[in-house]
Amino acid sequence: MRFRLFLLLPFLVCCNLSYAGLFSDDEARQQIAIQQKKIGELYDQERALEKRIKRFEELLDNQALIELNNQVETLKLDINKLLGQIEILTNENESLQKRQKDFYIDLDTRLRRTEQLNVSAVEESDATSSPPVAATSPPSINVGSTETAENRAYEIAHSQFRNGEYQDAIVKFRDFLKNYPESQRVPSAHYWIGNSYYALRDFKSAINAQQKLVNTFPSNVKIPDALLNIASSQQEMNDGASAKKTLENIISKYPTSDAAEKAKKRIVRKK
Repeated sequence: MRFRLFLLLPFLVCCNLSYAGLFSDDEARQQIAIQQKKIGELYDQERALEKRIKRFEELLDNQALIELNNQVETLKLDINKLLGQIEILTNENESLQKRQKDFYIDLDTRLRRTEQLNVSAVEESDATSSPPVAATSPPSINVGSTETAENRAYEIAHSQFRNGEYQDAIVKFRDFLKNYPESQRVPSAHYWIGNSYYALRDFKSAINAQQKLVNTFPSNVKIPDALLNIASSQQEMNDGASAKKTLENIISKYPTSDAAEKAKKRIVRKK
């Protein structure tokens, strides 16, 4: 009996070892299964996180689009406001240009009337003071042709001013002064050169041109209007003190002139 048990002992030992090996393998498999399950759960969590991240990104994109759209709408409103302001300023500018043109036309009409009166007075004076003409007269000079060319040159320059071609008007009036320095219209040419510079917003040149008229022809009928133009230029250059002084000078020296009335109104508006 003992001999049989002794013979069976190696077999039993081997069986126990095999059983132990089988037990260890099952445990390992269980551990692997557990690990795989955990890995699977982690993958699931990762996918869930990716979905959440993607959703947040979509929300952020949508929010960014909404904000961008709001900014675009705000810019559109600002642009519409600017367009409205531009339209208003354009209309005001056109209105001012029309008023300026009407003013110059009215001024030109008055100056032309004054020029005609002056020329008539000069001709009348020459006619009454001239001695009798001798029987033998010198060779005739085509005076009419010269006067026609002179008038044409002046009218071309003045027409350019009326049409708003101020730079060209300055050139033509300067040509007129060069070609006809003894003309009765020389003071007028100086005056319109100054007004052309004023229309071009070259106020310093406008003042210089009108000041030349004032200094060269101090008794000319255009002096009050020339001084008024100087005052306007000074005001545009933010020299209010000089502008006021010029306006007061007009009122003091030329109280009955139209320029004096305008000067009074300007001084009242400044108070």
